[in-house]
Parts: sequence; C-alpha cells; structure tokens
Amino acid sequence: MRRFPPQRIICLTEETVETLYLLGEDHRIVGVSGYAVRPPRVRREKPRVAAFTSADIPKILALDPDLVLTFSDLQAEIAAALIRAGIAVHAFNQRDIAGILAMIRTLGALVGAAGRAEVLAASLEERLAQVAASARGHPRPRVYFEEWDEPMISGIGWVSELIGIAGGEDVFAQLARAPAARDRIVGADAVIAAAPELILASWCGKKVRPEAIRGRTGWEMIPAVAANRIAEIKSPLILQPGPAALTDGLDAIVAAVRGVRT
Repeated sequence: MRRFPPQRIICLTEETVETLYLLGEDHRIVGVSGYAVRPPRVRREKPRVAAFTSADIPKILALDPDLVLTFSDLQAEIAAALIRAGIAVHAFNQRDIAGILAMIRTLGALVGAAGRAEVLAASLEERLAQVAASARGHPRPRVYFEEWDEPMISGIGWVSELIGIAGGEDVFAQLARAPAARDRIVGADAVIAAAPELILASWCGKKVRPEAIRGRTGWEMIPAVAANRIAEIKSPLILQPGPAALTDGLDAIVAAVRGVRT
C-alpha cells in the first residue's frame, strides 16, 4: 500500500462498501462492485468496475487505487491479476458472524478508523444479543434456508447462525460450516425428511418463485409447504457477509420465524 490510510479504495464486494459508508469513510471509495446497493446512493456516486467473479482490470488500474478489497477464493484470479499489476490487495474471507465482526474491525483499522469500527461492531454485537434474548423461551421452528434452487444449496455459516439467533433451528446446520456451495448441496428427499416448518429462500440475485418450491414432487407433505410458509429474503440483505445481514437480514428472519409462532 503506497500510503496510510489509503486514499483511493476499490471494493469488489458489497459488504465492504456498506461498512465504509457506515464508518463515514466512503470518500475513499473510487470504485465498487455492480452488486453494491447499500446505501442506495452508492449507485449514483461510485463507478462500477466488477461483477463478482469478473472485473474490468483496465478500468480498475485507470482509477489508480491504493488498495483493492476482495472477498473469498472466488475472486482469487482477480486478486492475482491486480497483484501482478502492482496493486495492493486485501482479501477478506468471512464465513460466520465472528468473521463479519472481525472484517468490520479490520477494515476500520485499514482506513485509520479503528475507534469508529469498534463502536459499530460492538453495537451490532449488542443487537444480536438482544434479538437472541428475545427469542429465548419460545418454540423454535425448524427452518430450511435455500441459497440456490438448481441444485438446491442450503445456508452458509452466518445465515445458519442468524436463524438460530432469530429463534429458529436450521435443519441443515451441520452443513453450514462448509464454505463451498458444492458442499452444501442437499437433495429433495433430505428436505422432505427434515420436515421444516418454515422455508426461507434467497436465490443469489435471482427472484425466488414460491410456486416452484411448492410444486416440487413430494414437497406437499412438508409442513412449511402445507402451511404456505415460504418467504423470500432479498440477496443483498442476507447473502452479503456484512452489516446488512446482521441488521435487515436478521430482521427479515425474525419476522418470518415469528409468523410461524402466530
């Protein structure tokens, strides 16, 4: 990194964009992922330079960044290309709530805003604790979270944890620690056998079709399907491992879980 704190940052995923805005450090951002939508004004204010697994390397280089922020092995090739071009890259890889909070604190330190990042992370931790406390003593409905439909992929670590905090029980919690989507593929019969009382779906940017879920062979016997308890959670709220998941994403899960209890 040429200077500290970095003056020109490019964020190739949404969660670091939102975090920098929340920290009041958005003036450092000179380029973002095309999926960045939080806060809404980011789409007007910042040029888009990448999708998720692809990026416009010449455009990134033309923006002369001090630092590029990436996420996960899925962006490894992008990171390698930038490093070869002499760009400083920091790759985050958070897959659970602890990792999200660590990302916030680390990003704060990287931009010289460690104090504000600590306040933000601590406030999110307190909020999680409050939601978990409010769910204690209530029935815990069994929840199936579907991250993709073909093949069916169950929820990743932070999603599973948030279901538990919201007062539900992830029926495939044993798979949630697997970071790769291919390791969280589930079969239709396994979902039937798990008998979830609530189905939450977020098809990674594709609109969820509840009628398609209801129409799957044999699924009419699943309690969630029989009671029409199928809810979509928009991908930016739950599939980005950042502040959105711990706030609006969690609220959406809480609302759906409470709906099962009533």
